[in-house]
Amino acid sequence: MRLTYSPASPFARKVRIAAIELGLIDKIEFAPMSVMPGQANDDYTKITPLKKLPVLILDNGDVILESYVIVEYLDELAGGNRLIPASGAARWTVKSEHSMLQGMLDSMLLCRYENAVRPEALRWKAWSDDHWNRVWAGMARFAAQSDLMTRPFDVVAIGLVCVLGYADYRFADCGWRKAFPTLDAFHQKMLERESVKISVPPAA
Repeated sequence: MRLTYSPASPFARKVRIAAIELGLIDKIEFAPMSVMPGQANDDYTKITPLKKLPVLILDNGDVILESYVIVEYLDELAGGNRLIPASGAARWTVKSEHSMLQGMLDSMLLCRYENAVRPEALRWKAWSDDHWNRVWAGMARFAAQSDLMTRPFDVVAIGLVCVLGYADYRFADCGWRKAFPTLDAFHQKMLERESVKISVPPAA
């Protein structure tokens, strides 16, 4: 299998962590890829018209899009039910919480592009503030979970690690640790896992 990725991508990091946890990391070839708004990448567009990272390309040429779907595929490949419950209420809770985290990462990425890529004269502060407020409200929601420190290391825990890691990487002065000490404690605990530690993005 081949995974298109960037070390800076929190979505690709999610897949990397999952692959390590599932014992599949040695079965994946990593193909660095650069995608930026406003910059053409015709070769990559042939793989995915959405031009998003990551994409998993199977040995038979089939393409699996979107980080959650890739994690779900890897989880099934490894025997199933390790990162995503197979059925019942727990499955829908995990899928819903992951969707929230995915939306938070989407909002963070939009803030990043708005503030760092869009010409300053065209920036829309109210729009980026609204997206950041969604991230902050999401962090507050997870910080309030009573089982945060004891929950299984599933796709939700991996997603939350990636949200907090991306906040450190691209929004280092946002103050999430001071605002949410329980998330800070969770993050420090997760950094004890090899999969989390070795997938930390490079210095910005």
